[in-house]
Amino acid sequence: MKKILLAGESWTSVTTHIKGFDIFTTSRYEEGGDRLIKALKNGGYEVDFCPNHYAGEHFPDTVEKLRGYDAVFLSDIGSNTLLLSDRVFSYGDTQNNKCTAIRDYVLAGGALCMIGGYLSFSGIDARARYGKTAVADVLPVKILPYDDRCEHPEGVFPTVSNDTHPLMQGINEEWPCFLGYNKTVARCLPACKTIAKIDGDPFISVGSFGMGKSAAFTSDCSPHWASPDFMSWKYYDTFWCNLADWLTK
Repeated sequence: MKKILLAGESWTSVTTHIKGFDIFTTSRYEEGGDRLIKALKNGGYEVDFCPNHYAGEHFPDTVEKLRGYDAVFLSDIGSNTLLLSDRVFSYGDTQNNKCTAIRDYVLAGGALCMIGGYLSFSGIDARARYGKTAVADVLPVKILPYDDRCEHPEGVFPTVSNDTHPLMQGINEEWPCFLGYNKTVARCLPACKTIAKIDGDPFISVGSFGMGKSAAFTSDCSPHWASPDFMSWKYYDTFWCNLADWLTK
């Protein structure tokens, strides 16, 4: 059984409650990858989930460790989380660069998918900052150097420009709307292709780098950018399994 590492898709919310004279806070931990994980498992994949608060210390930091997976999915996890472990940030020690390890893993035959979100590609206030990391070398899109979010509360619909690509196999209707995405620029290399666009920008792109492959899905796999129509779409599982199949073939 092929194995996928999904990193990111978790957060902790802290709420301040003010009730007259009194004030107190509450916190809540949440995860957003359940639907994606279910889709991949339904397609026969084993999935290891590495949430954001765990990734800083435990995301694989060498090519050898990453080779335990057929593909790595990064979804809403900023590069700081990968680069600044406690060992580095709190104690000033050195550690292997996880972003460099991801690039070298792809070049050596591994597979990578980046899924959009507030901490993907460039991200909110440019805080994801993957354009300044080695991961950018093996993505099929160019990352902008500023806040790349395109918010569309009115909904925006992707258009498929290459319906014969294996990623579109078995998908026989138009895509549901999305509420936003990360704006990127198509990479003009023979091995890179834009499969679908959203509002004229890359929506789904794929590429080959060295001996490996990568893909960019510039919107989200979960709310809020992923609309309820997408989350309940009958082709949700089909698409993600097609993508995993292409990456790991």
